[in-house]
Amino acid sequence: MVDERFILHRYKATRFAVLLGSILMLASFTYGYLRNGVLRWDLFAIMFAMAAGKVGAMMYLRRRY
Repeated sequence: MVDERFILHRYKATRFAVLLGSILMLASFTYGYLRNGVLRWDLFAIMFAMAAGKVGAMMYLRRRY
């Protein structure tokens, strides 16, 4: 059996990892633009997809539960 404390810990760890990844990706995107004058649209697209997924999941779970 899986304890619900384990599931809650996994949820918090995943949430923290996504937030940290988003911040580091934004920092890399900004650094590349300020330092080299190059816009990395692939990083921007991934950040946008992560944000859209997060907002979509929040809306779905808010409406469902």
